[in-house]
Amino acid sequence: MAPLSCGLDFGTSNSTAGLPAAGGGRLVPLEGEATTLPSAIFFDFSTREVLFGREAIDAYIGHGEGRLMRAVKSVLATDLIDQDTQLDDRRISFQEVIALLLRRIKERVDLAAGSPVDAVVHGRPVHFVDDDPPADARAEAVLESIARSVGFREVSFQFEPIAAALHYEAQIDREELALIADIGGGTSDFSIVRIGPERARRADRKDDILANQGIRVGGTDLDRLLSLETVMPLLGYRSAMQRRDLTAPGSYFRDLATWSKINFLYARRVIAEIVQVRREARHPELFDRLLTVVENNLGHALALEVERGKVALSEAEATTIDLSAVEPALGARIDRADLAAAIVEPVERVAGCVRVCLDEAGLRPGAIDTVFLTGGSTLVPAIREGILATVPEARAVDGDRFGSVGLGLAIEAGRRYGQA
Repeated sequence: MAPLSCGLDFGTSNSTAGLPAAGGGRLVPLEGEATTLPSAIFFDFSTREVLFGREAIDAYIGHGEGRLMRAVKSVLATDLIDQDTQLDDRRISFQEVIALLLRRIKERVDLAAGSPVDAVVHGRPVHFVDDDPPADARAEAVLESIARSVGFREVSFQFEPIAAALHYEAQIDREELALIADIGGGTSDFSIVRIGPERARRADRKDDILANQGIRVGGTDLDRLLSLETVMPLLGYRSAMQRRDLTAPGSYFRDLATWSKINFLYARRVIAEIVQVRREARHPELFDRLLTVVENNLGHALALEVERGKVALSEAEATTIDLSAVEPALGARIDRADLAAAIVEPVERVAGCVRVCLDEAGLRPGAIDTVFLTGGSTLVPAIREGILATVPEARAVDGDRFGSVGLGLAIEAGRRYGQA
């Protein structure tokens, strides 16, 4: 008897999971009725509870005493994956943090399936680590080990853009040559795939996949750059010191703008260092704001406001990043031009990755029929425009921003494990 299977898209910012279904797949509710689960976890120090997703973020914003961790998928590609971190009166490994999130997802999948699900097709970026195949293979091996530890007996992987291609293929009635662009919270991944109703029925699709490319550029990188350019200067970033044309040390601000490093600032040693910097600063009032953030554990709240500002610019020409938690009436007014200027380098890298993908496939830009866009960061105007400019003759199709990969992985799970 074929094992029950699922597809699991463990994302840097959001996660989904799907079960094979007639004609494709279906996403399962992971938090209430929502089929997306923000990849966030909150350790409540007062109640000893572990909260997930929106509930975790709400508990943190409500000033619950504890620690919020988000974007933990990004540590798979770093040395942090072998380390642990402080939780109040105990320590926890980063692998255990990821396991807690995946175990929560599996519980919801089992509930939706009505029985324990033994097999999983895990989504993965084209490259966990850029230009380092051994490190890339190790990141996948660690994720596989964690998946087995939470109860999956059979674990396999599929590139996330290929999974998105499978979801898109189920919607079309003619053959196409498609560029799949999956720009998520941590990576930008691209595949060029021949798809169509006839090809969908083939057991072996290797010849239909013409190229895969990816880089470690995603939404959290855009947040970091936007924060450094628009918010961190209000806290002292790049401000002058009293001596010899020196500027303030930048490491505090770079860590504060980086999701996976914010918690490292919440230490007495760091606060003491900032107090000393404040004494030597030409504008100490800026460092009073920085101290407010660090002493009151407001780093994640600031990061959330920056992310909200970025998202708002997907529809509005301008918005204000609310910093009133730091100082009453404080805010950073930003517009699309500010965002575009802050992220010039990642936009160029994303466009360059598309060109490399075309070269790998041996194709001219005009050969692409369709660009299928998925992942939350494809909503960022500059990113979207950068991708489409590389293949100007192709039509753009928007997928389910947060669900296409999970649905495609569910389709792949049905094929691999005999439930198609």
